[in-house]
Amino acid sequence: MKIDFVQNALKALRPDTPDWYSWATHDAQGNKIPNDQRMCWEHAIVIKDGVTKPTKAEFEAKLVELQAAEISKQEALIATKKSAISKLTALGLTADEVKALLGVS
Repeated sequence: MKIDFVQNALKALRPDTPDWYSWATHDAQGNKIPNDQRMCWEHAIVIKDGVTKPTKAEFEAKLVELQAAEISKQEALIATKKSAISKLTALGLTADEVKALLGVS
């Protein structure tokens, strides 16, 4: 499953009002924004009273933070798997047996 860092960043910047935004469908000149280009900071619009749109700098910082956290999480998972494989092979399991336990082919 692909992580939607843009929406996660927008929600994290306004945690008390996670549904504060929507996506513009048309630009300032009235041109339709293609769906594959709408989900970005530039096209996020505020739909809740009393909420302000985060600055682009705030958004980009949160985006980098969330992406870095995900990379760290994935790296930790890889390290844990490597450790588990090493321990299983030290116990005498073959590479095929380890793969079968992990559900990989």
